[in-house]
Amino acid sequence: MINISNLSLFFGDRVLFDNIGFTIKDNDKIGIVGRNGAGKTTLFKIILKEITPDTGQVLIPNNKTTGYLKQELNLNPEYTVMEETLSAFDEINQMEDELKKIEIELATREDFHSKSYLQLVEKMVALNDIIKHHDVGSLKGNIEKVLKGLGFENKDFSRKIKEFSGGWQIRVELAKLLLRQPDYIMLDEPTNHLDIEAIIWLEEYLKSYSGAVLLISHDQRFLDNVTKRTIEIENAKVYDYPAPYTKFVELRKERREKLIAAYTNQQAVIKQKERTIERFMAKATKTKLAQSMQKQLDKMEKIEIDEFDTKAMKLIFPPADRSGRIVVKAEKLTKSYGNNTVLKDIDLTLERGEKISFVGQNGQGKTTLAKIIVNNLNYESGNVTLGHNVKIGYYAQNQSDLLDTKLTVLETMENNATAETRTNIRKLLGAFLFSGEDVEKKVVVLSGGEKARLAIAVMLLRPFNFLVLDEPTNHLDILSKNVLKQALLDYNGSMIIVSHDREFLSGLTDKTVEFRDHKLKTYLGDINYFLEKRQIDDIRKIELKNSISGSDTKTVKKPASKLSYEERKSLQRELQKIERKIEKLEKEIEQLETLMLDPEFHSRNDAPEKFKLHTDKKQELDNAMEDWEVIQEKVEKL
Repeated sequence: MINISNLSLFFGDRVLFDNIGFTIKDNDKIGIVGRNGAGKTTLFKIILKEITPDTGQVLIPNNKTTGYLKQELNLNPEYTVMEETLSAFDEINQMEDELKKIEIELATREDFHSKSYLQLVEKMVALNDIIKHHDVGSLKGNIEKVLKGLGFENKDFSRKIKEFSGGWQIRVELAKLLLRQPDYIMLDEPTNHLDIEAIIWLEEYLKSYSGAVLLISHDQRFLDNVTKRTIEIENAKVYDYPAPYTKFVELRKERREKLIAAYTNQQAVIKQKERTIERFMAKATKTKLAQSMQKQLDKMEKIEIDEFDTKAMKLIFPPADRSGRIVVKAEKLTKSYGNNTVLKDIDLTLERGEKISFVGQNGQGKTTLAKIIVNNLNYESGNVTLGHNVKIGYYAQNQSDLLDTKLTVLETMENNATAETRTNIRKLLGAFLFSGEDVEKKVVVLSGGEKARLAIAVMLLRPFNFLVLDEPTNHLDILSKNVLKQALLDYNGSMIIVSHDREFLSGLTDKTVEFRDHKLKTYLGDINYFLEKRQIDDIRKIELKNSISGSDTKTVKKPASKLSYEERKSLQRELQKIERKIEKLEKEIEQLETLMLDPEFHSRNDAPEKFKLHTDKKQELDNAMEDWEVIQEKVEKL
């Protein structure tokens, strides 16, 4: 259990945390929520001892481990994906080497009663426990399972890290973290670089994770599916709700209604007291009493309400001229990057008023097709034709990074405004929560969420009848995403949206286009219809199903094999026999280690014999594991 108590942190005059405290149990699944800048990531860094609070403490048991997905990657670009992932177990490999050295040393010593001998035995048992916890025997199988779950294929395992984009490299780092299996795993926006398939896989993995999980995320459905508890940071305080995000919103609404009522009552009391103090100060005989009342008023703990919570973007897309019936048409389109064909002979037609979402694994061509449509990317063959009077508004995946960081918020808007929209710049900025001195801030000092809001505001300076949006919700908090979604629902133009946020896509589009294996497949419904049509929660399961049964038949293909039925059965029996032997040896070794921890053990006459037996059993277990791997590989090939 992690215990956080009396925690305070100040940045100049700003109070980020004010005497907060809560506990994290060993199997908790917690969502950490709050507005941008509330201190969610800072809280993680305090728990990790990267930031020291001004008061209070964080107590983590010595035998517990923490893991955090860092955004700053430190991968070896020359390693393959498999080599880099295996590096997560460098410490375990060192422990195995150390364990072998201890066993050799203990086998040659006879000072069974000495303190150093007993310490070595204790260390040996501790190392065995850690190695057993990480299940080193099935390490490679676990690595492949996690890497495939995050979207890698067998052919990727031997490719070098430098061949992959930053998003895919973060997946390798995430795989390393998950495979280490820390007792407390902390993830800050883990879905930012994942596609829908990988997000669904990660959900299932985290739900069944044996340790505690702490999540910072703006993906509402992800939070709902993984967490069972929500901790909100607001006004330097924390509020703990025993519920996932959607239920938390309901409970929070009830709490805020009570808070507003208490705030209103307190303000009435304060005003009454201030009037009384003002009257008393005017009378010499009442001055001392007035001063006493003022001191009491100053000591009163004031109820505060977060103003940001009552504010939200007011977002309306300006109307544009009507386009032709066909907005965009792609025919026999092919696009490759070198030898890598991303799209092959694909067709796509978007009619006026249609709203389509692009989904599928990263690297399947969603962003590529979006860039081709807006004429930002060339292609090898085929045709892409825009309809009559089509005016495109494009929001790139890295749109907020394309802003000029040297300009202020106001200058950014002025440089992109037309003569007609220039007079409404400040009003538009106010709708995007930039008011007063905020408009004079340099872009370079804005948070990720503020840059995203500014990038959307810039897009609204011109009317468009066709929107192409590539991951527009990146860096937006849940409140801002909901406002953007409502504006897109009210938008009367045509739209293509690339997104992996299921809650955002839910009910937003008329069609869902899946990108897979260089082709497109269209589903006549939103993201929920698409997932239901695939009849799975984890999209990856369909690939396994098809590999066995084919896409349109229930006939199970027999595995190609030159072995007879009896020979295959014999292999299975041999495998089961070795598995029983491994289980028996592990129990015997555990019993011997428990015996050896007894201080009286080393005074027994049979101590040397038992110790030799322990060494022999360990060697026998290693041999059995090697035999198991050989036979298991044969079985898998069948």
